[in-house]
Amino acid sequence: MLSNILIQVGLYLAILLLLTKPMGLWIAKVMNGESAIANKFGGPTERLVYRTLGIKPEAEMGWKHYAVALMLFNVIGIIAVYILQRWQAWLPLNPQHFPAVSVDSSLNTAISFVTNTNWQGYAGESTMSYLTQMLALTVQNFLSAATGIAVVIALIRGFARHTAQTIGNFWVDITRSTLYILLPLSFIFAIALMGQGVIQNFDAYKEVTTLQPTTYLVTDASGKQTTEVTSTQTLAMGPVASQEAIKMIGTNGGGFFNANSAHPFENPTPLTNFLQMLAIFIIPAGLCFAFGLMVGDRRQGWAVFSAMAIVFVVMAGVAIWAEQAGNSALTASGADQTVSIFQSGGNMEGKETRFGIVSSALFATITTAASCGAVNAMHDSLTPIGGLVPMWLMQLGEVIFGGVGSGLYTMLIYAVLAVFIAGLMIGRTPEYLGKKIEIFDMKMTAIIILVTPLLVLIGTAIAVIAAPGKAGIANPGAHGFSEILYALSSAANNNGSAFAGLSANTPFYNTLLAFAMFLGRFGVILPVLAIAGSMAAKKRIPVSVGAMPTHGLLFIALLIGAVILVGALTYVPALALGPVVEQLLMTAIH
Repeated sequence: MLSNILIQVGLYLAILLLLTKPMGLWIAKVMNGESAIANKFGGPTERLVYRTLGIKPEAEMGWKHYAVALMLFNVIGIIAVYILQRWQAWLPLNPQHFPAVSVDSSLNTAISFVTNTNWQGYAGESTMSYLTQMLALTVQNFLSAATGIAVVIALIRGFARHTAQTIGNFWVDITRSTLYILLPLSFIFAIALMGQGVIQNFDAYKEVTTLQPTTYLVTDASGKQTTEVTSTQTLAMGPVASQEAIKMIGTNGGGFFNANSAHPFENPTPLTNFLQMLAIFIIPAGLCFAFGLMVGDRRQGWAVFSAMAIVFVVMAGVAIWAEQAGNSALTASGADQTVSIFQSGGNMEGKETRFGIVSSALFATITTAASCGAVNAMHDSLTPIGGLVPMWLMQLGEVIFGGVGSGLYTMLIYAVLAVFIAGLMIGRTPEYLGKKIEIFDMKMTAIIILVTPLLVLIGTAIAVIAAPGKAGIANPGAHGFSEILYALSSAANNNGSAFAGLSANTPFYNTLLAFAMFLGRFGVILPVLAIAGSMAAKKRIPVSVGAMPTHGLLFIALLIGAVILVGALTYVPALALGPVVEQLLMTAIH
């Protein structure tokens, strides 16, 4: 079993490391307009976009102008996605004749996909038409990911430039990140997925005869139950591969089907499962190398990468161990969870047998370390400690590689905090990459670090007090609290995964989570852009003898410490009421 774990995790990390440098080189070149290949093949299209939209690519923006353009673009996106859902009953490509989506669900989904959260309170195959899936959701998968890349590139420019009043052009950044990074990768990945059996069509749903009849209970309005027998099953169809590709590449996570990447039409084989895990981290890892290139010191990028990788390996190890150890409550009920030649053992509840324990726990760790939120197993069925890992990774701000762009720009804010703390300890003016960290920078840093915990903790408190919030809990006690805490952590940190036991498609939760998603996204982005503008305007200070190097082991340890310490101080009391209590109860049963 140990060899299986080491092979899977080791192979994943090895391939990710091999892809990091070429991905980073490509990102840096295309975002700086220095790639001859991109200019040759994509240049005409890029220039056509600028001419059509009246954009002057050479005109750069200050951070406030950049922020206004970004907000305008995303608000228009929310309106467009909302309208498409409300009008889908009268629009084409709706072979199942789905009705309009409700007002509260439409608003929640619009904000969810525009903020790169992809929280889904609905079942995709029974709610959204093909047109809505493609024109609303898939398009926003591209644009929300491109927004994250634009923001982190603007922040990197802030560190790289000196005595400058501009941080780039938002319209150029979002065009290049979509045209040269997201579209090519998604096209290649979609072809690979189709080759493995992921469906891509516009067919109406198919009625098929099952191998044997299925008996089930039907409850009528009066509560009376009757037995029904069926020999048919409806198979949902649709353009799945194209959405699945950008869902992973853009760390979006919204599934075409309700079961997400546990559905065989989205994730049919162990190979597609491995490729999907790799796709989640490929751009975030590449951005670390691109950061080092763009600031003129590759060691800076590798230092950030190393800090992310160390925390990821530890958290993945804990999740795999917890799930492989099994659920002692099930053992007490007579379930056999031992490893043998006939079974993989461990806690297989809620997991696909074609993936098993290791791939499921690794997938859960990756998808919540990033802001992806895709799932290949039901997180509600994880052991308490196994469920604590993805929950805490989200609560750390999803900086362990993190979302496309969002992971790195939040981690760089933690780097600013780390050097500030180090400066206080040794009595020196804090500096990062040759820039002094001053009062304005720390005010913005404080906002970034505090906004999501406030949304998570206050939102959870409201949900566990309000009657509509308590009504959505499927499991009483500590696990029910964990369901709500997980949902708010997922929404405010723009992840989108869920414990699934919570009935969240209600006006109360749709409104509460939409509010958390919007502020969790833009409440961080705006101060990040403010820091980018502040850093770009500063003079670069020559490195002195007493300055702390920000590329060595000491800085990596300090950066990890800042991330873990902030997460621990903020969330440990809440976690103690949820997964920690549940683990103690489970142990007591055993």
